Parts: sequence; structure tokens; C-alpha cells
Amino acid sequence: MHILCRNALKVTVLAVISMVLIPAGAALAERAHVLPQPVLDTAPNQAASFGTPPKQVAVLAGGCFWGIQGVFQHVKGVTSAVSGYSGGTAETAQYEIVSAGSSGHAEAVEITYDPRQISFGKILQIFFSVGLDPTQLNRQGPDTGIQYRSEIFATNAQQAKIASAYIAQLDAAKVYNAPIVTKVSMLSAFYPAEDYHQDFMQRHPKYPYIVIFDLPKVKNLKGIFPDLYRHDPVRVAQR
Repeated sequence: MHILCRNALKVTVLAVISMVLIPAGAALAERAHVLPQPVLDTAPNQAASFGTPPKQVAVLAGGCFWGIQGVFQHVKGVTSAVSGYSGGTAETAQYEIVSAGSSGHAEAVEITYDPRQISFGKILQIFFSVGLDPTQLNRQGPDTGIQYRSEIFATNAQQAKIASAYIAQLDAAKVYNAPIVTKVSMLSAFYPAEDYHQDFMQRHPKYPYIVIFDLPKVKNLKGIFPDLYRHDPVRVAQR
């Protein structure tokens, strides 16, 4: 059960829990480090283009979508990051159903990006470096259940190839103390989450869960990917 995300609309100040856990969140920022770049990747295409800027989509699941969305909203080249659900059906793409753990959905984020500025491989490098612990099976931090699994929902065969190769590369390099359990599958559909989940980190920066578990991820992003960090996040509300 998601400790705080389960009751997203009930802004309860858990003062005692916060005092105990905030140091743990700070420790996350201290031990983060940049992982190797993907060997198999396509570099950003810097060629000038005319008309509508090109765009590509990546769909990533890595625990509570608040944190993954918040990280990628601060990445240069990302034009949109939307929290939602992937892995199940349209009928079950509702937060209360997904939270029960039997829908097949994972909390995921649809990341739209400009391939002239950032590649899919670089997005994966950021994801694994600051977004999650990919060795945790069907959980992430305090959240347990298949809805909090880590999974890359590839939108095409090339993405699937790059993602699978990168996971094998990281495992071979033994950058973690345990094997990576992040799955790679083909995307069937992405369903945006309810409005109250969108831009949650920006709208509730003092919410205990955000302070403890998610703001350290953004701090990590800024610290180890300074050239890719954007101070002003791109928001769903601005679309």
C-alpha cells in the first residue's frame, strides 16, 4: 500500500514520521551517482528542421509516478511528462482500482521529448541513475505491489532493443549489488491518471512523501546531470 499516495487528497501532516524519515531521503541524494551511458543508442539529431518540432515518446514505470514525473519535468528536451497507467485495460485505469494491485497496470509516466535535444538512451540513463532502484521487485521504496514495479514500455522495436541492451550492460558492469528486475515490454496503451495526480510535486512541494522520497531525486538530477537540468519544470497544466 502506498503510504501517502493512497490518500493523495488528504493532506495530513505526519510531523513525527517526517522527522524520522527526512534524513533517509537526504541520504538518497548523497549516494546517487551517474551510471554508464548506453552503448547502444541513437545520438540526438541536431539537424535544423522546419515546421512542427519532432517528438518521440517514452513510457517508464518506476514506483510512484509522482517522483518519475517530477524528475523528467526538470529535464531539458522533455516537452511533456504525464502520470498515468500502463499494462492493463482502459476499464481498470483508475487509481483506486490500480492501487488494489490486481489490474495489471503499473503507475507509469508518458515522457514526450524532442529527439534533437535528448536521446532515448539518455532518458534511460537518467531513469536508472536518479529515478529508482531497479533491483526491487514489485516495489519501490515504501510502496509495494505490482503497480509499483519497474518497467519500460517500449513504443517501438528500437526502444525495446536499446532498453534490453542497456539493462544487460548495467548488469554486466555490476553497478548494483543485485540483478536488475526492470522489465521491458511493448506498450499496448497509456492512460493518463486523474487530474489531482498531475504536477503533484510542483503543487505540493511540502507534502511529506514528496519531501522524503521524491525531492532527493530532483536534487540528484541537478547534481549529476547539470547540463540537462531545467530549473522551471514543464507542467501538464500548461499544455
